[in-house]
Amino acid sequence: MSDLWVFGYGSLMWRPGFDSVEHVAAHLSGLRRSLCVWSWVHRGTREHPGLVLGLDRGGSCRGVAYRVAAADREAVVAYLRERELVTDVYREEYRAIRLDASGRPVVRALTYVVDRDHRQYAGTLSPEAILHHVRHSRGQSGANADYVVSTARHLRSLGVRDLVLEKVAAALLAGDTERV
Repeated sequence: MSDLWVFGYGSLMWRPGFDSVEHVAAHLSGLRRSLCVWSWVHRGTREHPGLVLGLDRGGSCRGVAYRVAAADREAVVAYLRERELVTDVYREEYRAIRLDASGRPVVRALTYVVDRDHRQYAGTLSPEAILHHVRHSRGQSGANADYVVSTARHLRSLGVRDLVLEKVAAALLAGDTERV
């Protein structure tokens, strides 16, 4: 059994929840980071859904790749399935990613891609609609606003720009209620 690569593009970047041998910035082509998933468990409820990130069609996404030792592979996959597949809004897929490290530029990594046919797929929302839902939702893992702000901060620390996420995070921090 070989080591496992896992691609994180949202909360996995700042709270992976598993041990890794190494982590490195990485790039995934063909999918983009988007606040396109209604969260009914971790950052919202069915009555007050939050919004969390998904990998959606088009564009590209910078994130973090984690290399998991072969001996830990099964346990990490089981953990990720429990965390990411709670309502089956994501599809587990292996995708080619480009590492920002010398010697191993492309690897196959476990990723979680949004299922556009799932009823939790929110599609593309306006920044104002995102702000409204994020501001007023909380789930088992805490406030939706904390998730958005933490993710935006982590992306900035990596030098990654996500304009929608940054605008929503700035509005949340400024206390704006409806304007982004």
